[in-house]
Amino acid sequence: MERLQFRKKSFLSPARVSTLVDILKFVLVMAVLIWITAAGTERLGYHWQWYRIPRYLVTLDAGHIAAGPLLSGLLITFKITGVSMVVAFSVGLVVALFRLSQSFTALAVARGYLELIRNTPLLIQLFFIYFVIAPVTGMSAFTSAVLALSLFEGAYISEIFRSGILAVERGQWEASFSLGLTTLQTYRHVVLPQAFRIVLPPLTSQAISLVKDSALVSTIAIYDLTMVGQAVIAETFLTFEIWFTVAAIYLVVTVFLSFLVHALETRMKFGS
Repeated sequence: MERLQFRKKSFLSPARVSTLVDILKFVLVMAVLIWITAAGTERLGYHWQWYRIPRYLVTLDAGHIAAGPLLSGLLITFKITGVSMVVAFSVGLVVALFRLSQSFTALAVARGYLELIRNTPLLIQLFFIYFVIAPVTGMSAFTSAVLALSLFEGAYISEIFRSGILAVERGQWEASFSLGLTTLQTYRHVVLPQAFRIVLPPLTSQAISLVKDSALVSTIAIYDLTMVGQAVIAETFLTFEIWFTVAAIYLVVTVFLSFLVHALETRMKFGS
């Protein structure tokens, strides 16, 4: 009897009650959003055809399941964002080091780059690279998209890295120099590992922003997820169903990325 009462008390703990209340709130909000969407489309006289969506996600080819048009476009999005993320992080780190250097040339280059990139829209930069620079240099549309995304996101990532480096205590530098480490060795073995732990959350937000900004590459005829969605809509007129599906795919990707980085952050925290 006492054991049963203990189980009841533990099940109704404040933490569990709070979790259940949060789940209930989420369900209610989603129900209201679904009702508003359904009511709005009903007034427009829109006829939902969700049963036609699965064929654009997966297809059957000779008895084998293959990726449909939307998932094929998602693979292109993954490829673009993956390469852009690596390049953007590299550019951001280099620019951050330039900002912290004592060289006038490095400071001038970093400041000019930041002012130019952060004060102009990404779409204009993408058009400039694709329609002006690419024809001269022979760059492909994919390379132009990666370059535009990397330069744009790298400008913001550089400020994140710089703030993380400045957050490392000055005593860490002094201790490293007293041990005979060079500036490069101090950055590599002492400062950057600590700075990375500090800037991991804002870097996650910037990576998610990169995933969403990659939708703009559809404007230069790259068949990513957004471009494929537009093509499917033009063919089937399933406007709401396709756009909601595309939005749901982006949501799943960004939420998965957030959970992945959170797990990495937790592992680093307890690993230290």
